[in-house]
Amino acid sequence: MAAEPPSSLSYRTTGSTCLHPLSEFLGIPLDQVNFVACQLFALFAAFWFRIYLSPGKTSPDVRHAFVTIFGIYFVIFCFGWYSVHLFVLVFMCYGIMVTASVSSIHRYSFFVAMGYLTICHVSRIYIFHYGILTTDFSGPLMIVTQKITTLAFQIHDGLGRRAEDLSAEQHRLAVKVKPTFLEYLSYLLNFMSVIAGPCNNFKDYIAFIEGRHIPTKLLEVNWKQRGFHSLPEPSPTRAVIHKLCMTLVSLLLFLTLTKSFPVTCLVDDWFVHKANFLTRLSYLYVVMQASKPKYYFAWTLADAVNNAAGFGFSGVDKNGNFCWDLLSNLNIWKIETATSFKMYLENWNIQTATWLKRVCYERVPWYPTVLTFVLSALWHGVYPGYYFTFLTGILVTVAARTVRSNYRRYFLSSRALKAVYDVVTWVVTQLSVSYTVAPFVMLAVEPTISLYKSMYFYLHIISLLIILFLPIKPHAHIQRQPQTLNSVNKKKKD
Repeated sequence: MAAEPPSSLSYRTTGSTCLHPLSEFLGIPLDQVNFVACQLFALFAAFWFRIYLSPGKTSPDVRHAFVTIFGIYFVIFCFGWYSVHLFVLVFMCYGIMVTASVSSIHRYSFFVAMGYLTICHVSRIYIFHYGILTTDFSGPLMIVTQKITTLAFQIHDGLGRRAEDLSAEQHRLAVKVKPTFLEYLSYLLNFMSVIAGPCNNFKDYIAFIEGRHIPTKLLEVNWKQRGFHSLPEPSPTRAVIHKLCMTLVSLLLFLTLTKSFPVTCLVDDWFVHKANFLTRLSYLYVVMQASKPKYYFAWTLADAVNNAAGFGFSGVDKNGNFCWDLLSNLNIWKIETATSFKMYLENWNIQTATWLKRVCYERVPWYPTVLTFVLSALWHGVYPGYYFTFLTGILVTVAARTVRSNYRRYFLSSRALKAVYDVVTWVVTQLSVSYTVAPFVMLAVEPTISLYKSMYFYLHIISLLIILFLPIKPHAHIQRQPQTLNSVNKKKKD
């Protein structure tokens, strides 16, 4: 889901208007109502799909066709004629996959998908002045872009590179046979993830459709030692119920906390000119906390939909519990208790962070952190606020890494010191994140500058001073060499 629009932006509805009376009654924009209605219908369809169209009862082609048809219907229901953009991109990139050489397929797919997404971002906002909707057609387009590029890179790894040049993960995920047209459509447009994601790997998805997804994970465990004579049959029901409870709590927080502390508070005259610095710092934290529930709601509900269909099983934990977090997009507990910027980012929008790592961070030889932030900003859109956030994020990330490498070791000698370190770093992390992501929610230049001026640009200044005056480890500047299977084998021989 994209960020909330400032109240000054115009609002235009898309997709079906049959839920308009409900939208007016609840005081919620129609697109949000359409989104929730689609996801709830998808939840019931997912349960039905898992029970009545299970791999043991029907063929993979039938399963592919069912999820694709429903996915296309949901997109048209939610976004109307704007859904054409999604289909155009899918068909263009299928043509690239079929015709391009395996040595270039990842480059062409990446530039076409990202280029088309950027054109849509620019035209929607600056040419046609559609503003930004809470759930607009760019959301599914962003998810499809992730999947197109993920698949293209994995085909390139499987067919265009030597096995010894791949990392262990790249080798595991490499696709060695190009998908059929039906498999391609199913992967990109299936109803479980077409509206709100998340992105997933093609091999995992095909294993799910063909019924190999759960057994493959279960075979990693010695069940005879646990007293089982055959493989158990994990049910996602408990995980789905737990995630639905989380979505309900998130919805209640959205309807109360988010409405009580809108982002527009940050440009009020009281906040900018009258409140003291500590009050501004605290209030900024509260407002940014209030902006999270909508993301918690959308991503947790999307995860529940996939689990209800039987997709998302990640294996068995050390206590013998079945885990359904393969596609989870966030870990709320780790987000709210994060003691470092890195820990926060690793648990927020997890699947997008994984995508950025696999198509950019692990593959570029120079400045991986900077280029990954740039790609993330381009993928999100063209609002200036996004670039304020990601440029600030680069500074904060480098500064946080520098402080950690220089001082953390002094606090590990005792539990008391470690506890003090954890409390201090938690406070610093939460306030730093609030400061960094505020422009992402505010979107425009003027309110962002107004906010940062009222905060005296304190985090920018502190981060720059840290980078300038504290020693940075040499490996931050040298060329990265990704660890491949070949390099691992050499180390073993040495």
